[in-house]
Amino acid sequence: MITPLKALRKNRFKTALIFISMSVSIAAIFLISAISGGVVSMYSSMLKTDGDIIVTQKGIADTFFSDINRSVSDEIFKIDGVKEVSALILGAAPVEPLPIVGIYGASENRFKSYTLKKGSYPAVGEVMLGSKIYETLKHPETISLSKKEFRVSGVFKSRIGFEDGGVVMPLDNAGEVFHKSASLFLIALDDLSQSDTIIARINKTYPEMEAKTTDGFIDSYNQFKIIKTSSDVIGAMAFLMGILGIVSMMSMVVNDRKAEFGIMRSIGLSSSTIIFKLLSETLIIAVLAFVVAYGVSIGVLELIEHAEKFQGYINGEITFALALKVFIVSVSMALFGTLLPAVYAARIDPMSLIQRGGA
Repeated sequence: MITPLKALRKNRFKTALIFISMSVSIAAIFLISAISGGVVSMYSSMLKTDGDIIVTQKGIADTFFSDINRSVSDEIFKIDGVKEVSALILGAAPVEPLPIVGIYGASENRFKSYTLKKGSYPAVGEVMLGSKIYETLKHPETISLSKKEFRVSGVFKSRIGFEDGGVVMPLDNAGEVFHKSASLFLIALDDLSQSDTIIARINKTYPEMEAKTTDGFIDSYNQFKIIKTSSDVIGAMAFLMGILGIVSMMSMVVNDRKAEFGIMRSIGLSSSTIIFKLLSETLIIAVLAFVVAYGVSIGVLELIEHAEKFQGYINGEITFALALKVFIVSVSMALFGTLLPAVYAARIDPMSLIQRGGA
């Protein structure tokens, strides 16, 4: 009986087509999952910095639309158990020559979360730039934002792509640009076990606002749900396309090898043996395709991370959990895609082949 490896070498062209089809599908699933996860992870990390509790306007669909009274932060700071309250304004605007840039208005006590590479933290009328956008803009001394000139006071480095490709300015300046007081408060606590009590007090005292633990906010944030759902749908489509490609190619392989399977049946080999043989061949291709797709995906993510046109906003990481998940998907794709052609091959009647001359 021909071994799986010999069978693959014997049908090199069709083996190559199956390999390419699977590699593309697996790489697509890797990239879609890694990039969507990276976006969620970056934004989550930004909110978690200095924040055990997050306060936004009640009933808003997105933090960019939130507008709360920044003076309330002083009142919240007086609550027992509150260690610090920082305010943020989240926005986006063009900064020549870039069409859109993340703009972050921050209260002065928030500046310490940005690691300075050069210069100083911004005063009124000044901004500091993330290292990525600083390089993209070719080391500017001033930038134009909403028809106003701002002096660049310093450059900071952040592991969060949204911040490293963004502009940070004092809260007062951001309020003038975006016509709002604050988008949200980030509250640090002395004792995390007090979070439920403090959240209940804030929600009762300020009914126009909504306080949640940062983790609770991230879990319920609609934009994250949309990103995850979109990623799952596109990943499922890539999975189905991979299965269809395997079914199509394996059907041709089975048709070409009818005589081989007929001989196997005529010498007494069981249907399960033939099915196992074909599944083994496809699993070998699936494992090789997974390894190649993993390497290609790592390379593409590295290119995206350092591409100036993306400004650091698109990032992705292939974790062990994601790699394991995609490996299981790859094996499942191979098994499901091969099963129907394999069952057909196992049911070939050797007598009918003899009567037709092995055709």
